[in-house]
Formats: sequence, C-alpha cells, structure tokens
Amino acid sequence: MTIKVDDTNFEEIVLKSDKPVLVDFWAEWCGPCRMVGPIVDELADDFDGKFVVTKVDVDASPATAAKFGIRNIPTIIFLKGGEVVDKQVGAVPKTAIAEKMNALL
Repeated sequence: MTIKVDDTNFEEIVLKSDKPVLVDFWAEWCGPCRMVGPIVDELADDFDGKFVVTKVDVDASPATAAKFGIRNIPTIIFLKGGEVVDKQVGAVPKTAIAEKMNALL
C-alpha cells in the first residue's frame, strides 16, 4: 500500500523508517506523474513488508519538495537510514524502479 505523506508527517514516516523508503514526488496536473503513479502503487504491493512506499504531492507539501531540491516531477528518491541513496527523475518503466529497489534490500 502506498502511504501519502506531507510536510507534517514526512520525518516520522520517511526519515525514521527502519526499512528502505521510496518517495514519489508528484502533482495532480502532471501527465508523466499519472503514468508513474500506478507503477508506484504496484511496486508498493510487490515490495510489501520490505519497503515503505510513499507519495508526496509537491503542491500540497512545498517545504518537503524544496528540502530535497525537487525541480522536475515525477521524481522518485530512495532513502535508507534517513539518507537519500538514489534518485530517478522522469517517467521510466516499472523494471527500472524495481531494480533500484532491489539494490537497496
């Protein structure tokens, strides 16, 4: 299941996680984001129990987007131990994201 996070709960859910975390930065008006969204939802199910999969609406959570220097969306960042360890900008196939996730397990 994908967890929606925002400026108020990002630290608790993402930065303090004991599992690797995928954060999908997106916006409702973004066409490529709408392509990546269902892929991220599938990956949340595929990696259930191994990964925390989250989504941040950049319009609703501008402070979090700014903190991570998000200038283009969709941008997916991968964190482990509260630190960014990888990043994917733009729409890519599910396999490309899954490979990055598997590398962090």
